[in-house]
Amino acid sequence: MVQLLEADLAPALAFADDRPGKPVTLKIAVNSDSVSTWFPEAAAKFSHATGYLLEFTIEDEAHTADRLRSGEVIAAVSDDPGSVQGCKTVELGNLQYLACCSPEFAEQHFPRGVTQAALQIAPCLRFERRDGLQARWVRQNYGFELDAPMHWVPSSIGFLNFGIAGLGWGMHPAMIAKPKIAQGKLVELTPGRTLEVKLYWTVTRLHASALRTFTEAVRGVARKALV
Repeated sequence: MVQLLEADLAPALAFADDRPGKPVTLKIAVNSDSVSTWFPEAAAKFSHATGYLLEFTIEDEAHTADRLRSGEVIAAVSDDPGSVQGCKTVELGNLQYLACCSPEFAEQHFPRGVTQAALQIAPCLRFERRDGLQARWVRQNYGFELDAPMHWVPSSIGFLNFGIAGLGWGMHPAMIAKPKIAQGKLVELTPGRTLEVKLYWTVTRLHASALRTFTEAVRGVARKALV
């Protein structure tokens, strides 16, 4: 049975060392904002309970499930509720985002409030080319397609720091943004207009106890951390 499981898992496994007894490394696809907020606690619980190591592929939540479909990883956090052959999908909850910028940026670019005209010329932060959160927030709340100047910042910490520095406005996970708002380092563009991104955990259906343990850890932390 162990050999069969290893054969099934092979595409999504990496071995740190070929010597017997060395821990197995599982490959997981996770979006950057989950890695920066709630997922580390779940990963730590799993690793402490099983001794397994983890290798993360960081991908936009709209595309992490594609990594699972291709066999590159054994599990994924995504916003895709669709079925993946040979896998089960569990709804986790919503990761809440706030549209934020520095107080100075707000004074300069939104002196009369947030309007369509102001949003089309105010510089915006974007994580990478598949990051559609800023455009989605504008579409949801203001009803038009965003076509503003963009700064590309492919780092979660950099995204936050550049926002605080006044480079542009962007969508920040509420778990990260709220403490900075309380400190006066960030302000919401339009208070109360949040963006909710529903997340799912999709994992192979292989009957491996370690995968059940991982799913339990992910669901347990998600219940506490997500909306």
